[in-house]
Amino acid sequence: MLQVIIAEDDFRVAQIHEAFLEKVPGMKLVGKAVNAKETLQLLSEYAVDLILLDVYMPDQLGTDLLHRIRESYPMIDIMMITAATDKAYLEKSLSYGVQDYLIKPVTMEQFQQSMQKYKKKKEIIQSTKEVDEELLQEVFGSKNEQKSTATLPTGIDYRTLEKVKEILSIEQNGITSEQAAEKIGASRTTARRYLEYLVGKNEAVVEQMYGIVGRPERRYSTTK
Repeated sequence: MLQVIIAEDDFRVAQIHEAFLEKVPGMKLVGKAVNAKETLQLLSEYAVDLILLDVYMPDQLGTDLLHRIRESYPMIDIMMITAATDKAYLEKSLSYGVQDYLIKPVTMEQFQQSMQKYKKKKEIIQSTKEVDEELLQEVFGSKNEQKSTATLPTGIDYRTLEKVKEILSIEQNGITSEQAAEKIGASRTTARRYLEYLVGKNEAVVEQMYGIVGRPERRYSTTK
């Protein structure tokens, strides 16, 4: 069970993220902090695996806290969840090896996707004793991406395709192209192109559904 703390000064946002976290198997919230002082106190009290860290806190910026966290707790993983859109905050976060950088407001789908990706990487690393080429490809994905990109048809982008796959894996009851478009931030036509591509690759199935007004819609779901 991965131990998590939330460092967030807005108690309403903290409650939302706590509710999101409860829906992620294998992760447990052990504490919430409203400022930098409480964050460091929680880190001293618990064996924390992951901290969900805000940038804007009343006593100290979360990005200014990164050095102290890395210095005292080098093995703790960090994800930034913040309203801060200044590039300098992102650059500093990346320099301290944060796992992800999410911009508020974060939807449950975004939150779950980020947590599942983090968990998968954590499990891969913990399940092996030696580093090999296969492990590096699983963790960093760059070589897999290059290989996959070379085999994709025109109009299909690797990153967008992976995002659509993640959405399908989360939406157990299926999803329409319009709903998928909203989640990936693209047009309905684009979303449908990716969904139909996955159907053609037997990685998704499609079912014709009829709504209240009788207009049929195509609902896609994963085959896995």
